[in-house]
Amino acid sequence: MNSYQDAFGRAVYDRFMGGRPIEIIERSDGYMDAYPSDYFAEHRKWSKHEKQAIRYARGRVLDIGAGAGRVSLYLQKKGHDVLATDISPLAIKVCRLRGVKKAKVIPIARLSPRLGAFDTIVMYGNNFGLFGSYKGAKRLLRRFHTMTSPHARLIVESNDIYKTKNPDHLAYQRQNRSRGRMSGQIRLRAIYKKSRTPWIDYLMVSPDEMRDILKGTGWKVEKFFRSGDSMYAAVIRKERN
Repeated sequence: MNSYQDAFGRAVYDRFMGGRPIEIIERSDGYMDAYPSDYFAEHRKWSKHEKQAIRYARGRVLDIGAGAGRVSLYLQKKGHDVLATDISPLAIKVCRLRGVKKAKVIPIARLSPRLGAFDTIVMYGNNFGLFGSYKGAKRLLRRFHTMTSPHARLIVESNDIYKTKNPDHLAYQRQNRSRGRMSGQIRLRAIYKKSRTPWIDYLMVSPDEMRDILKGTGWKVEKFFRSGDSMYAAVIRKERN
């Protein structure tokens, strides 16, 4: 990812430097929404479901889509050996500047057993979406099975996209289904100032859809946590043979 494409990283870096950036997310149907950069939230300001689920973190941790490093820093302080990864070079730079000891620019598709075995993989910030598609999720979940310890857990966050009355969102879901895509398989990009990320598929799923995706991958939901809205966290355990 070059500097022109790193819109997310630029917003994170500007926030680290004291700015108040607003990141724009554009969907493939032209729908846009603005999000303040809140990737620096301390644990006390996390959503209830995030606080509850993160208690299940154990041992060596892989933080996927680390952003500004909020999860990595929290778990580091708890004594965990944490590796923060992100596709954004500027986000990883911010992680390091903030004190994350181990941080690497690695896209999710390039994560592999060469990084060693992990006891916990965290995908916060709605980052279950980084799987991109039903098939992509199953493929990567099987790979995660090969790079984790026997009693490993995944701690992930997603958005139950069916919990909406927004007519634009409902129309997009119908369009997806008519094209053979999952309702929450969203084509989007981030925009900040003059930077534009490449278009990507981002997958938002209901709890039932998450359970279905996990079938045959060696993983099973242990517990769901909600905060009263559409966002939720799942603690997923490795199945024993």
